[in-house]
Amino acid sequence: MGRFLIAALIGLLAALWTLTRPGDPDLYPARSDEPGVTLYLLDNGFHTDLAVPRAALMDGGGALAEATAGLAPGDWVLVGWGDATFYVDQSPIPGRLADGARAFFRPGNASVVMLDPEARDPVRRFDAADRQALRLSSAGMAALRARIEASLALDAAGRPILASARPGDDARFFKSRETFWIGHLCNHWTAELLSAAGLPVRPFRAVTSGEVMRTAARAEQGAAKLDLKPVRD
Repeated sequence: MGRFLIAALIGLLAALWTLTRPGDPDLYPARSDEPGVTLYLLDNGFHTDLAVPRAALMDGGGALAEATAGLAPGDWVLVGWGDATFYVDQSPIPGRLADGARAFFRPGNASVVMLDPEARDPVRRFDAADRQALRLSSAGMAALRARIEASLALDAAGRPILASARPGDDARFFKSRETFWIGHLCNHWTAELLSAAGLPVRPFRAVTSGEVMRTAARAEQGAAKLDLKPVRD
């Protein structure tokens, strides 16, 4: 009986590990004959952000547009998510190991959405190995924007709640409805945004930034095979 249970557990874990959430061809990729929005998935080695045109985040109004409108100038906005304390803190990692363990292993940690205005084109700021261009359809961008907005906690008047600002830069962190822990990390969140935009993702593998980057690269390769002119940078 014990061997059967162990085998069943291994089979379940294998199934979850290989599970792929299918994409939505009505959202991604943008066809060459329709308007599209180019954004960039960014990898800093363990965490992923999205670099999104500011105008695309402002489109349609709502809480996300309100949060974006209050940022410092910049045609691009870096969008990320993480633990409300560990993610914001920029002090040396060795002094934050205990807090990192808390963020990873204690369920239910408060989280924040980061919006960081950027004046330079991501192609000029980030190395080619650390970025992946994606061209979303207008509908795909709207779905991604809605997923970001769904993460924002709102006050009684429906406005985003500023949680903190990081000294020394223009990044702003807004309270999120979601919680952070090892079962739902920053890269899981980014993968969920890509899924909302129509890309196929492997949700249980999205622990690492490398898996999320591979997700985007596979999607662009698939677009190339469909002759849909994936964006080149």
